[in-house]
Amino acid sequence: MLTYDVDIWSIRQRKGRPKPFELRWRVGERAHSRSFKLKPQATGRSSELMTALRNREQFDEETGLPVSEFEALNTPTWFEHATAYMLMKWPKAAAKHRASIAETLATVTPAFLSTSRGAPKDAVLRKALYGWAFRAVTGPDEALCPRHQGEEPPADIAAALAWISTNTVKMTEVSRSERVRAALDALSKKLNGKPAASNTANRKRMVLSNTLRYAVERGTLPANPLGRVDWSAPDKDDEVDFRYVPNPDQAAALIDAVRQISARGDHMAAFFGCLYYAAMRPSEIAALRDSDCTLPETGWGELILAGSRPEVGAGWTDDGRSFEQRGLKRRARTATRSVPIPPVLTAMLRDHKAKYGVTEGGQLFRAAMGGRVRSTEYCNLWDAARLKALAAKEAKTPLADVPYSLRHAGVSLWINSGVDPVEVARRAGHSLTVLFRFYAKILRGQQDRANALIEQGLNGG
Repeated sequence: MLTYDVDIWSIRQRKGRPKPFELRWRVGERAHSRSFKLKPQATGRSSELMTALRNREQFDEETGLPVSEFEALNTPTWFEHATAYMLMKWPKAAAKHRASIAETLATVTPAFLSTSRGAPKDAVLRKALYGWAFRAVTGPDEALCPRHQGEEPPADIAAALAWISTNTVKMTEVSRSERVRAALDALSKKLNGKPAASNTANRKRMVLSNTLRYAVERGTLPANPLGRVDWSAPDKDDEVDFRYVPNPDQAAALIDAVRQISARGDHMAAFFGCLYYAAMRPSEIAALRDSDCTLPETGWGELILAGSRPEVGAGWTDDGRSFEQRGLKRRARTATRSVPIPPVLTAMLRDHKAKYGVTEGGQLFRAAMGGRVRSTEYCNLWDAARLKALAAKEAKTPLADVPYSLRHAGVSLWINSGVDPVEVARRAGHSLTVLFRFYAKILRGQQDRANALIEQGLNGG
């Protein structure tokens, strides 16, 4: 119970005691006292209580503390609040977003430590935070709980979590600008200390902001402290390095090399064809069904993309599968995207269907042992194809170093061919903002072509 009815009595000395100077005060009907070794200590505490009274603060009758101290005493630590935020978001968050929340919270939590004494090794602490503290499971009572409360962690993980649970600052301390700035600096770097991509830093900053907003919602903080901090992520160019994007001849040679590697490579050649000729994302190709395809015997075909199956890891999904079934990236669940495909890909998909059929769910592609095609599987095929299709000197460079470079190559081809950027963005499933950020160099070249055409028109054709 809070009250203004407070009396602070004089300090009395009790000789022969380890702490002889006793400060006494009354809050409501309850008397309180605290002993000190030195009289200046007792006097200082008395002055703090008197200052709270002069500031018209209420006191808590049970603890005897001014309301400001009482609230600070009951304020959760950063670790407690971050765990509560994760549990609040988990039920409605997509698996990818769950993993993103855990990654962000594991990254910024070291910025909110109250001490480094006795800290576990960085790798162990991160594993404990990412894989156990900020990952939810269903507990024995069928309620969501952090994984380390629902399952038995290894000894080093348990020790790390026991340490972190008592060594993060209170949320009132989290709002200090130097703490917030340290957290922002942490999320703008990779684990190796190098700058993270701008979109990665912005994604993590949004998670941190939402975590702090939740503290405002719960009444723990008066306002989100991020707005008071003058900070911007270090500049890092997100633009695709087109020196290492394969040209049309190289892309065709790489896809053909995949086919020649093995029987499995032959099955996956059309998968890589979708990456290049339709500029699809791997998660979209994994979800591609027979019913999504219009494949005439001659001419252009069409794909109606309606979903994706991103690979996220079994620990982040509700059903324990390593992927989730979702709508298109950053689109409504029921949104679709039409992608016209050239005759070469139309023929590849027709041949693929005729030779390998489709899964029970209608998907065109499946893993060697069934189920969704795993990234490790198609990346291994790609690594072998690079060695086969590229010259030894080229293979040592980042040229086409990952399968995703085929998507960059496909989008680049469309732009260089003079396709309107709005149509390029639509087919690729990009926003115009993203298109111009990643493909600015090519688009600037198209602007020069447009300027020449305008100048030709101004000069009478």
